[in-house]
Amino acid sequence: MQLSVIIPTYNPDTARLEQTLTGLKGQSLPANQWELIIINNNSSNNFWQQLNLSWHPAAQIVHETKQGLTYARLKGFNESTGDIIVMVDDDNILDASYLEMALNLFEKNSKIGAIGGKSIPLFETTPPEWLDEFYSSLALRDLGDEPISSLWNNEYPNAAPIGAGMAVHRNALTSYIEKITSGKSKISDRTGNSLSSGGDNDIVIAMLKSGWQVGYFPELRLQHIIPAQRMQADYLARLLNSTNKSWVQLLESHDINPRQPITQSGALLRKAKAWFTYKAWKNKPNYIKWRGACGTFDGLALSPDK
Repeated sequence: MQLSVIIPTYNPDTARLEQTLTGLKGQSLPANQWELIIINNNSSNNFWQQLNLSWHPAAQIVHETKQGLTYARLKGFNESTGDIIVMVDDDNILDASYLEMALNLFEKNSKIGAIGGKSIPLFETTPPEWLDEFYSSLALRDLGDEPISSLWNNEYPNAAPIGAGMAVHRNALTSYIEKITSGKSKISDRTGNSLSSGGDNDIVIAMLKSGWQVGYFPELRLQHIIPAQRMQADYLARLLNSTNKSWVQLLESHDINPRQPITQSGALLRKAKAWFTYKAWKNKPNYIKWRGACGTFDGLALSPDK
């Protein structure tokens, strides 16, 4: 196999997962050149019993009982055989040329370890007018129509691929997999219904530190399904709070956190001040941003003393 597609999933919405599979079914890359692995991460809704994968000659469902996105992805890495691995979320719809283009990009760029592209929203209902302020938190992005590549420069590159649709070279995963299996990773990614994150970024940093490049290529395009629930202010506030906290912890774990740690009491004072700075009472976007700031303060308060 030239390429492997892995879909980690936990209690997925079967209708959205079917949309993801329909997008894969329509790929221009012949199905006999790539394999499909769906990782059931301890789901309780028996979703796999409703799937028909007979259209693909090399499709399988594997089960990972250790809860968490990191472990599900690791299972996928270990079970797959392709030189190139494409990570697809259970609410992503890849454009028809996605897999073929990913292969071509790796063939042309031997030093590239991970690539990604545009993640365009597919809203199930009409979004609120202010939602675009939080696109990045929803794994939505469009960095324009020019490719961008990055080397390690002791900071996280803005053009690094996001987890949705990230394609990686198997050889570039070596240092990350060793870090996870040895128990050295301090990053707690999505587990069950939690909104913690950082696994995507941890993969990217491990590759960069190992001498690989990462890149953004606009010809790689997918649609990211956004249901109504993910557009609600309460959900976005929890999401931004958790991701900001996780972000600080990620930077700290790689010794690239530019901010000094604070005490628990210092975090409380900063949260109180931020309530007024962001005018959190005024409207939903302001409240969401305040909750995000609180997540940053909580992350800094958990940092070890310098």
